[in-house]
Amino acid sequence: MPLIEKLPGVRITNLLIAAFTLLMMLVAVLYFQMMLHLIPCPLCVSQRGFVIATGLIALAAFIHNPGATGTKIYAALTTLAALGGAAIAGRQVWLQSLPEDQIPACGPTLDWMFQANFPLQEILGAMFFGEGSCAEIKWMFLGLSIPGWTLVAFLFLAAVGVFQFSRTK
Repeated sequence: MPLIEKLPGVRITNLLIAAFTLLMMLVAVLYFQMMLHLIPCPLCVSQRGFVIATGLIALAAFIHNPGATGTKIYAALTTLAALGGAAIAGRQVWLQSLPEDQIPACGPTLDWMFQANFPLQEILGAMFFGEGSCAEIKWMFLGLSIPGWTLVAFLFLAAVGVFQFSRTK
């Protein structure tokens, strides 16, 4: 029996993607934020948005259970959301790798920016390009920081999305 026949079907795979992203959010909020008291930086908040988007697209695909064309569309959207998250996580990994003298200056927190009614352009700039606090490494496991592991997860999710797209006739 070929390996592909042993793998879960498209619909169950979408449910597994949604469950995996839920697990990612639970780890981010319950473990890192609530237990370790790590406040997410602007890039972390953006990555969470992409995790949620990836999961919601996969959940919608699971619930909708479309035909071949719809399955390809959902797979493409899942892949794009995961690649968007990978780009943000990759940016943060790059910021964390910079020498200390090249790290951008720290800006205000997102909460403060929203409360002080900063222009939306400045808030979005912080969320997608980061600032000095995004370069701080607060936790490591097996040589990777939180954004490093998030990048790995996003690349895995994108690969699953490409697989979903390619296996649909």
